[in-house]
Amino acid sequence: MIELLELRYDILRSIYHNQPIGRRSLAQNLEMKERTIRTQINNLKELELLNVESVGMYISKSGKKAIEDLSELIHDLKGISELEKKLKELLKVKNLIVLPGNIVEKNTALDDLSKVSSMYLRKKIRDNFIIGITGGTTMANLAENMVEGKLAKDLLVIPARGGLGKDVETQANNIAAKLAKKIGGNYKLLHIPDHIDKLTLDAVLKLPDSDELLDLEVLDLIEEMDILVFGIGRADTMAHRRNLPQEKVDKLLEKGAVAEAFGHYFDIDGNEVWEYNTVGLSIDRFKEIKEVIAVAASEDKAEAILSIAKLKPDMTLITDEFAARKILEISN
Repeated sequence: MIELLELRYDILRSIYHNQPIGRRSLAQNLEMKERTIRTQINNLKELELLNVESVGMYISKSGKKAIEDLSELIHDLKGISELEKKLKELLKVKNLIVLPGNIVEKNTALDDLSKVSSMYLRKKIRDNFIIGITGGTTMANLAENMVEGKLAKDLLVIPARGGLGKDVETQANNIAAKLAKKIGGNYKLLHIPDHIDKLTLDAVLKLPDSDELLDLEVLDLIEEMDILVFGIGRADTMAHRRNLPQEKVDKLLEKGAVAEAFGHYFDIDGNEVWEYNTVGLSIDRFKEIKEVIAVAASEDKAEAILSIAKLKPDMTLITDEFAARKILEISN
């Protein structure tokens, strides 16, 4: 019965995140046989938890409530509640949310991570808040999955860092603009590459009309942000994104670097290994921000999560089951 309950919960959740969706696509998403999916769909339809139409399947109002009601029970059945308790004691973070599953293996887990993170962010936003957000795939998904609707008065969303990499969709500027539109706020952009050095920046600032071209007010606003939401990066991944020479990457790894945050590289104990000159939020300011939400999942980021959590224990961490179990395994 427990296996059947988990199976039907996974099916409902997958339909909810991908609706409208056909049986074949659903079977591929869940890596199940179409025959199994067909049988369960018929049962769920009889229970009036979903609707089947020509364009695909939709979750009904009753189905949505069933997903919400089952969430806590599934957490207990999978041991997630106990896992959260152990991990929170270990990391000593202010708040911790662990989602079942592995985002590397299932798209539904990645969608869940993004939706839960965006819902948590919505609850923390107040009038006149300045919200900072970093770049990356995780943050791009968060902005994409944010429910549209004005949350408060005079909201401002800003990129916490300069531009990094060539992928426009995962640039902090693009993500900040998308998030602002979703929550009914305004936004300002930082038209400077993340990796620009101080000498070059000083030279650019001497150019005529540089203030208007670059809108450097964002750098001052970063110092005033009320909420920061960011993704945690692995040291090797971020070093390659910054196009560091392989020799430098090797040296960082030799020194034990496992995590990167805002241009700083850290070992597993949260000790700084190296700082890369970057534009945007500093580590000192990061430690002062009252509401910080870190979103990172998959077991290959376990060491990075462990490292960054030691920099700011009073933050909120949202992660997945596989990362949480790996962190405990490493600590033990």
